[in-house]
Amino acid sequence: MWLLVFFDLPTLTKADRREHTRFRENLLKSGFKRFQLSIYMRHCFSMENAKAYINRIKNFMPDKGKVSILNITDKQFGRILLFYGAKEVDPPPETQQLEIF
Repeated sequence: MWLLVFFDLPTLTKADRREHTRFRENLLKSGFKRFQLSIYMRHCFSMENAKAYINRIKNFMPDKGKVSILNITDKQFGRILLFYGAKEVDPPPETQQLEIF
């Protein structure tokens, strides 16, 4: 399973920018990798594991802005088409993440 987090957060004030940075840093600390500018992704081994990360994100959710979380299967993610300019490229390889409970 793949968890994708999409967000549009305000950056008009210094406090907004701090909140934006805090949210991104919390995603990185939780093992998410940047996919695009405001899209972060993480591989999860099961639906229960994905739910745990969704709950973790809810705990550091910003007060303002929009955050969306999408959970998709490996098969669905494998059908992604990626382009850099007009050139199609291969999707990123599945990451191997070791988790100790």
